[in-house]
Amino acid sequence: MNSLLITGTTIVFFALASYSIAIITEQRKKKILSRVLIFLTLGVLLDITATTFMILGSKNGGLTPHGFIGYSSLLAMFIDAVLIWRLRHKNGTGADVPKGLHMYSRYAYIWWVLAFITGALLVAIKP
Repeated sequence: MNSLLITGTTIVFFALASYSIAIITEQRKKKILSRVLIFLTLGVLLDITATTFMILGSKNGGLTPHGFIGYSSLLAMFIDAVLIWRLRHKNGTGADVPKGLHMYSRYAYIWWVLAFITGALLVAIKP
């Protein structure tokens, strides 16, 4: 694996940790907390950075089945972050998360974790 892919892989682990802290906190508390906003935003930034490194380091370019899954999961998490920030600006920190957004966050996170797992499996089975 080249250095760009190694860097991207390292960064994506930090994105996983950041997303996990944000989403698990939101799912348990069902409130917009500063911790959720910080870690969700950090997760998106780390994910964008990791994706960029992985595209630059890939021999296949960015248009692969895993790439599509990864881009769509990044987009889902970006949308989640935007929606949660909008809710915070509208209702303030500590506001309850509506059921629809609560469920969207859960499914976006699950989709992202599935993309993470497929990427890990592709690396593990690569000859």
